[in-house]
Amino acid sequence: MTTTAAAKTPQTAPDLVEEPDIPTEGDPFDQDDLPTPKGATGALLRSLLAPRRRTVWAVALCLLLQQAAVQAGPLLVAYAIDHAVPAFRAHDYGPLIAVAVGYLLAAASSSALLYAFVRLSARVNQDVLLDLRGRIFRHAQALSVDFHDRYTSGRLISRATTDVESLRELLAEGLQELINVILASVYITAMLLWLDLGIGSVAALSFVPLYVLIQLYRRRAARVYGERSTAIAAVIVKFAETMNGIRPVRAFRRERANDEHFAVLNHRHERRNGDALLEMARYVVGSRLVANTAVAGMVLWGAYRVAAGSLELGVLAAAVLFIRRLYDPIDRLAMFLNSYESAAASLRKIAGLLHQTPSVPEAESPRPLPPLAGDRPGREVVFEGVSFRYRTGGEVLPRFDLTIPAGQTVAVVGSTGAGKSTLAKLLARFYDPSAGRVLLDGVDLRDLAVPELRRGVVMVTQEAFLFSGTVAENIAIGRPDATREEIEQAAKAIGAHDFISALPDGYDTDVRKRGGRISAGQRQLVSFARALLADPAVLILDEATSSLDIPGERAVQRAMHTVLSGRTAVVIAHRLSTVEIADRVLVMEHGRIVEDGTPAELIAGEGRFADLHRAWRNSLV
Repeated sequence: MTTTAAAKTPQTAPDLVEEPDIPTEGDPFDQDDLPTPKGATGALLRSLLAPRRRTVWAVALCLLLQQAAVQAGPLLVAYAIDHAVPAFRAHDYGPLIAVAVGYLLAAASSSALLYAFVRLSARVNQDVLLDLRGRIFRHAQALSVDFHDRYTSGRLISRATTDVESLRELLAEGLQELINVILASVYITAMLLWLDLGIGSVAALSFVPLYVLIQLYRRRAARVYGERSTAIAAVIVKFAETMNGIRPVRAFRRERANDEHFAVLNHRHERRNGDALLEMARYVVGSRLVANTAVAGMVLWGAYRVAAGSLELGVLAAAVLFIRRLYDPIDRLAMFLNSYESAAASLRKIAGLLHQTPSVPEAESPRPLPPLAGDRPGREVVFEGVSFRYRTGGEVLPRFDLTIPAGQTVAVVGSTGAGKSTLAKLLARFYDPSAGRVLLDGVDLRDLAVPELRRGVVMVTQEAFLFSGTVAENIAIGRPDATREEIEQAAKAIGAHDFISALPDGYDTDVRKRGGRISAGQRQLVSFARALLADPAVLILDEATSSLDIPGERAVQRAMHTVLSGRTAVVIAHRLSTVEIADRVLVMEHGRIVEDGTPAELIAGEGRFADLHRAWRNSLV
């Protein structure tokens, strides 16, 4: 019952910070963007479309045929002017009727194909967005606790809402515009070259300045839309943070300060939106200047050639229609580029999030826990050569060894920042040690399958979190297949049955968001009942009685004598009254275990715990 880490603690030394350090300016978690490997964005998009490749090909075929039907119009006009009209004057009505029927068939085919395209593309779009949101949600849940300590929930919300919405706009509108522009350009250029090599060549050469404009726009817009995505994420983060902390905001009159901070973030987002619109305006003005100049030049040249007899009037008319159709989509291409750059920036951020891997990975070849020995449900816990440091901070727990026999209840006490909660989080495997191993009945926690670990080790934290739903549903989280009778028995064992029965609908009372319908102490009792229903071999209580009043704490302590009997328990004690239920006490200072013994032994001594206990006893007088 001793540890090799016991050491004399200096009388004056600053407390070590127990939680992760605040990210530095160079820390990627301090920024909205996470590192995204080269090619990750394209790989993500391909993986989203791969299960739907047949539908995607059907969509492309519909658009290909639809554009062919649309571009048949000018050819029919040219044939009508040069052949059908002269034939009509000669009382031959067949060519003109054929043109009219052909035009109607082209229009009908175009409409039918467009309808099929919209139906199929909408199905692909919704399936892709459904898949992507699901991936973000599942991946965010799978990431380790240290990631969520550093990457705010507001940014995660922004990834799953604003950034996914940007991709929706691209898939629903922008992508169609791009394909239309590409197909129209190919069809029309080919038709112009077929109708007249000179006009077709001039039209093709006009794409050179347009291509330069597009590349300049893309280069500037990529930066602007990345900054815009970061700006809206900051707005969402501030909004979510304020609403989650509305009680301290009101209590400490932070409304004006929050308004001022939110206004700064909101104006920054407004400026980034303005920058995006300005870039698009520059592109539209430049593209229209090129297009109108090219159209005017070709019309004048074509008119001169018609007058000179080297070009047919119908061919000129068809060429003018084709040219207008060629350059009109160029303006709409700006809308696609607008959607594309916004979606590309968003997709990069999503790909960066999905590329993050848990710092506490799943075991590649899980080992089972050995069967429990005898009738005791507890398991032995061993910290073997363990040390721990946060990713950007100093060492929190210097190297130590600790053994907790099966069935023993250990209370861990110490000042704030002593490392108590970090020790508990290592046992719950919210973090992996920087060095050494944490063993459960001789099995490294890193070799256990996560479901088995969560069944064997349960932690009740200081901040009791309840989900929206009934009291019974929140207790049943500990064991979803539990019967109503088992749920009520767990509540009775912990002393929560009476207050639950007094609620308007008893166990069927909806606790609402974050359990706001019941008090903090009652939420803690519900979380106790949840943990006890899970029936773990190891139970960790991280200052879990700190929200309870004295009568509630006494009721819980009485229940604990029965509930913890035979189980291994680690109790992070904020109040020394909690230590009364422990078989053993560990005193921590600056990450080191400086005292280890039974409560009676330590109280009788002259160490740190004896001083704390005397001060606590005097405070009760």
